[in-house]
Amino acid sequence: MFDHGIFQRILGLELSDYLFADTFSAINKGNVAEQFTGTEILKYHDPQSRQDLLYWQREKTGSSAEVDYILQKGRSVIPVEVKSGMQGKMQSLRLFLHEKHIKSGIRVSLENFSRYDDISVYPLYAISELLRQPAMAP
Repeated sequence: MFDHGIFQRILGLELSDYLFADTFSAINKGNVAEQFTGTEILKYHDPQSRQDLLYWQREKTGSSAEVDYILQKGRSVIPVEVKSGMQGKMQSLRLFLHEKHIKSGIRVSLENFSRYDDISVYPLYAISELLRQPAMAP
């Protein structure tokens, strides 16, 4: 279901109250942000190309890592890390950039538009803007 409002009503949830509340720390808050991001990616991808939801996972003893979404547009590969708040170290994203020799990545969170060195930050509400970028290069 691609309409989050209808989906929330069917489930009897007011997820926006939880996502933006400073005092709320639910165990599934990150999962809700990831689901929202994935759905938005599917909704706003280029209709001329098929966009599957892909992720990266590294399982190495003592050093597991995961990047929530891997997007492709043309020859560009863009790793996307989703954070449900305004903090996070982005260690997995940085590891992916290093191991795969990729110049930049994207963090989706409750933060406003910003940049940390090689990582561009997009607010959750602006995922459609991320996908409208000409080459999706941050």
